[in-house]
Amino acid sequence: MGSTFQFGLVCFIVLFGLSQFFQWAQQMTLPLPIFVLGGAFLAIASNFNKRAGLPFSLLDERSHQLPETPVSKQSPELVESEAMPIQPAAQLSKPISFTIPKPEK
Repeated sequence: MGSTFQFGLVCFIVLFGLSQFFQWAQQMTLPLPIFVLGGAFLAIASNFNKRAGLPFSLLDERSHQLPETPVSKQSPELVESEAMPIQPAAQLSKPISFTIPKPEK
């Protein structure tokens, strides 16, 4: 048997198995609590990295912080940038509105 024939046979068996599984799954009914638990599991799994408001979120934040370096080892640019006063956003930004001209006919 050639490798092309083997590949075709494997594809046929896999597709046949998937079609039979799909027909079986269409006839199966699940009670509502299963759907509720499945939805809760998906919500927890999709938001697992956020962990907002949970007690162990403080431990996670502490482990991700960078160690503080002494001021003598910091670069002069970093020390100067920290000493600059922060200006309000209204003084720094320009308005983003503009006029769109009507096309001439």
